[in-house]
Amino acid sequence: MGTITLLRHGRTGANALGLLQGRIDNPLDDTGLLQAARAAELIGPVTRVISSPQLRARQTAAAFGEPVVLDERWAELDYGEWDGLPIGDLPPGTWDRWKADLDLRPPGGETLRELGARVRAALEGLEVGPDEEVLVVSHVSPIKAAIAWTLGVDDRVAWRTHLTTGSYCAVRLGGATPVLTAFNVVP
Repeated sequence: MGTITLLRHGRTGANALGLLQGRIDNPLDDTGLLQAARAAELIGPVTRVISSPQLRARQTAAAFGEPVVLDERWAELDYGEWDGLPIGDLPPGTWDRWKADLDLRPPGGETLRELGARVRAALEGLEVGPDEEVLVVSHVSPIKAAIAWTLGVDDRVAWRTHLTTGSYCAVRLGGATPVLTAFNVVP
């Protein structure tokens, strides 16, 4: 049976400050570089590496020393005009509305439903051989959407889960349905 390991990129300065970080192309900070190295050590050799095209994901993927295939479908949620803002600066009640409505669109951004659709398309088009260990380096929202796909649940499950920077999840493929075998493992 093949495995997909979903690795959240290491920490950036924006993560450390609690800023929304969608399409901003921030680099890893020193902690993030260490997280990437630890993840590569713990996860070990992989057959293939797929990454979001954003710098923080590419830097994390580089720790594995393998060729990296970039795939835009693994990019972080587009927060539009909210990108780079502290969470506390969003309009009052935004988080509550967002949790209730998968179609809430940040001004100039994308909805969680749209993100879920593109991640599902990436997963359903991903061919994983029986002995392959495929690493996908991405971001918090796409990985949560991948977990929703794995579990066969609505994308609202994202609001009930937490993923630490530099953590990984694993999904076993090959049976009747995908199986979540690890979640939020912190190296």
